[in-house]
Formats: sequence, C-alpha cells, structure tokens
Amino acid sequence: MNQASWDDAQWALLALQVDPVRLGGVWLKAGHGPVRDAWLKQVQSLACPVHKVPHHTDDDRLLGGIDLTASLSAGRLVSQAGLLTRLDDGLLVLPMAERFPRHLLAMLLQIQEQGSWFERHTALPRNAKFGLLALDESDDDETPLPAALTDRLALWLDLRAVPYNEVSPIDLLSASELKEVRNAIEKIAPTSDQIKAICHTAQAFGVEGLRAPAWAVYVATVHAALQGRHDLDDEDLQAAIRLVLIPRATQMPAPQDEEQQQEDQPQEQPPEPPDSSEQEEPSHAQEPEEALEDQVLAAALASLPQDVLDKLALNMTKPKASAASVGQSGQKLNARLRGRPLSPRLGHPHAGARLHVLATLRAAAPKQRLRTTLPGGPRVAIRSEDFHIHRFEQRSASCLIFALDASGSAAYQRLAEAKGAVEILLQQSYARRDSVCVIAFRGAQAQVLLPPTRSLVRAKKALAGLPGGGGTPMALALQTATQTALTLQRQGTTPTLVVLSDGRANVTLAGLGGRSQAQAEAMQWATQWRLSGFTGLWIDTSPQPDAQAQGLAQAMSASYFPMPHVQAQRMAAVVQNLKS
Repeated sequence: MNQASWDDAQWALLALQVDPVRLGGVWLKAGHGPVRDAWLKQVQSLACPVHKVPHHTDDDRLLGGIDLTASLSAGRLVSQAGLLTRLDDGLLVLPMAERFPRHLLAMLLQIQEQGSWFERHTALPRNAKFGLLALDESDDDETPLPAALTDRLALWLDLRAVPYNEVSPIDLLSASELKEVRNAIEKIAPTSDQIKAICHTAQAFGVEGLRAPAWAVYVATVHAALQGRHDLDDEDLQAAIRLVLIPRATQMPAPQDEEQQQEDQPQEQPPEPPDSSEQEEPSHAQEPEEALEDQVLAAALASLPQDVLDKLALNMTKPKASAASVGQSGQKLNARLRGRPLSPRLGHPHAGARLHVLATLRAAAPKQRLRTTLPGGPRVAIRSEDFHIHRFEQRSASCLIFALDASGSAAYQRLAEAKGAVEILLQQSYARRDSVCVIAFRGAQAQVLLPPTRSLVRAKKALAGLPGGGGTPMALALQTATQTALTLQRQGTTPTLVVLSDGRANVTLAGLGGRSQAQAEAMQWATQWRLSGFTGLWIDTSPQPDAQAQGLAQAMSASYFPMPHVQAQRMAAVVQNLKS
C-alpha cells in the first residue's frame, strides 16, 4: 500500500503538469520529511509557474495594495504588486494549509471561480487562473482543512506512511509529449455508461456533491491520454476512483438485496417460459449497463486496504457532532498569550492582550494624509481606533478512557491485545501530551486500574497483572467511566470513552446476578454518558454483531465497531480514526 501511495503521487505530478488549473489542485497530507521534500522538489520542475504563499501572508501581499515599509519611509502611500499578478496557469503552494487564515482561503477560492470581479477591482491580469497545492501537516485529531477548499481539489494524496527507501523520481513530460497529451484529452469522450458507473460508485461510497464525479471523469480522461489511449477503459476508471472517490468515501457500499431482485424477476416474466433462444436475448441486452457498474464497484472494493475499510465502517456509525457537545477531542480554547497564532483583530491592549504592531501600523497607514497635515507634526499618527491585538488558539488536553471487559473465558487474549493498543496509543500521543486511563471490570467491581497518565512505563506496570474471568458488571463500568470523565472535564481535559465488551451485562450495581436488571441499569448509565455530552466508541468483541452492544452504543450516542478478533494495531487505528 505504501508503494501504491507513492505511485499515485507520482502520477499526480504528471496530471499537474498537463493541466494544473482544470484539476483545481492537490491536497497533500504529509509532515516535514525527506519523502515530502522529494515530491515537492519534482513539483518545482513542472513547466508552469510555482509560487509559495506562507500562511502569514497579508491581503496586500497577495492581491496588491499598500507597501507598508515604503509608505512609512516616504511619508505617502506607495502601492505594491500582488503575488497573483505573476501567476497565470500556474500552481500556488499553501504550506501548513490547515493554519491558513480562512478569509485568505475564501479570497483564493473566489478568484479561482469568479475571477472577473477581482480583475476589475485589483491589479490581477485578465483571465488569471491557477491551481492550489495544499500541504496539510495536521495530525488526525486536529482540525482538518475546510471542506470548501478540499472539495475544489481533485486529487487527495497521503504520504505519511511512505518510507524513504520507496521514493524514486519520475520522468516528466517533454514539451512535445505535453502538447500531444493535451491534444489527446480533447479527443477522448467518455461514454454514458462510464459516466453512470462513476456516479453510481460515488453514490455507493457516500461521496456528496457533483464536483467529485466530475473530477473523476476528467482524471480518467487524463489517465487515458497519458497511457496513449484514445478511449477510456476499466483501468482508467479504476485509477480515477482510487485517486478521487476513495479518499472522499464516507461509507461502505450497501450490499445488494438479492432476494428482492429474485422476487421482482417473476413479475416481469410471462406466465409461460419462453424458448431458450428467446430467453437469452433480453438478459444479454441488459448485461452491459449492469455489469459495468457492478464491475467498477467490485473492483474498487477489492482494492481497499484494511485500514480504509475500518475507517469507512466506523464512519457509518459515528454520530453527528452536536453544536453544544463538550466531548470533542482537543477542544479549541481562545488564548491571549500563547498557542496557534490567529489573525489579529481590533481591540485594546489590556487584561493580558498584546498589541499587534504591524496590524496597527497597517490600519493607520491609509489615514496619515488626513492626520499629519500640520507642519512639524508627528511623522506617523496612530490613534486608539487603529489598535489591533494578538489572538491565539489552544487545544485542551484529551484523555482516552478504556473500559476493558475482563470477564469471561476469552478475557485473557482480549486483554492482551487491549494492553498492546494502550501502549501504541501512548506512544503516538506523547508528542501531543494526551493521556490514557484504563478501567477494568469483572465480577462485582470496576477498578480504575490505570489513572490518567502519559507515562508508558507506568502503563506497562499497571497492565501487567490484570486478571480475567467472572461476571460482567456493565452498569458499574459505565458509572465509573462517567464519574472519571466528569472529573477530567473539571480539570480542563476532554475525555473520550472506548468500551471493549460484548455488552452482555449480568451483574447489577449492587453486585447481584440478574441479566434483565443488569441490562436496564447499564442502559441508564449509557444514557447518562450521552447526556453528559462526551464522545465514545464501542468495540464489540462478540463473534457476531450483538444487538445488546449495539443498543448500548446507541444509547451512549457512541460509534459502534464490531471486532470479534481483537488486534492491538487495528484497535489503535480505529481509535485514531474516531478522534479525527
């Protein structure tokens, strides 16, 4: 899968060389490292203008406006040309795109789609067109790029798992080859069946909107032209689905209802069976349209790796976030002294807020001619109405609460894999300073085996002697988890609960047996968790998806994920997908 990711990224280079404007651009998810640097080095070799725009770029530098330094030195307004005046049919690179100011992104997207207004009111050249290369360095539990941007980028790439030893350069197109490919694209026309197959696949994978199917059709056309073909075939359709639709998928395709199809067929057939020759003709006439859709969808499903399948299965049960929810991982908090810098705003430097000098000078510069009319007056006149202050954004720490079912005969293997998942998550979250808490429940008690901690050594010691066997006090486990989560919330930490159980409660809060009473109490505390506003994940360890576990997950408003054979690495990946 890693080699396939790099091959797709190399093919995206050729597509960008062919037409960076019509493709909209690329969303590249990768952190700083030699793999991303090697790919970006090839981007600089494309036969088109490539300009980088840092996230702290101001509007005047991008669109053109006042040159602040020259204006202060000359004592008069001095204009400067914007970056976009030098970019036509090129590529605009947005490093750290997840931190890019939203108003600048809105401007860029408006220029892409409604350039005429900006051409009349700014110094932009006529018909200025460009593509965007958004470099996303965010983690899975951080705020992703806004949908308004990603929806307008045809290709989504992820190079985070590509090792450097699989990196190899690609031969870009020469000028004559580029001209030949562009001419071939104009002559390739997809059939109606091929367009319908792509739209059917997009609908099956839950891809919303019309842009993505349109991107997929054009990407398939570019792929065919690069392969030297004059018509689209299945390979081109599969490449377009893999590059455009699969990264946008939000659900698993629903299985076809074969029984309903069999019931509908006799109604359409005549009462007397026709001859064999007459029976083959209508079925043969119906094959091309249905076979192409089924074949394309089946091939797309077969190409999906296990981690993508797990993510799609989790998305199907993930509840929609409420606006008043307090359980989101890593909540955003406004700050005045430290954190991620935000765009400055009008304000007074008091109560800990700091003055943003550059923004204040920029606000005062256009008004100097009116303020410095008196001879011998100040060279630069600044008033309180020009004051701008710094703004920062912080994220609260998060804590994963694992509620591990240590009851039953299969508890030992289940707990061993859960211990491995906890260790993996602690290693991954160390840089983000997240913590992990473990609650084990069996018999008539639920014990906080591992208090919230970031120490991997402490976690290994606490989990080493975890016993197994006995009854299932599910209500007591949910009660302990809710009380722990409320305590963490008062301390400024965002809790998330992960329950590893089959959901078959048989011990009440009083420590007595009785399945009906134990299940009713478990349902009450599951509802209490939902009312507290926290997020959660229920990993069902039953051999088959269990209705009791699904009911408890629904009462908690938690995501539900069946995992009959618990695997540490897979469990850690599912939890990371929950936080993203």
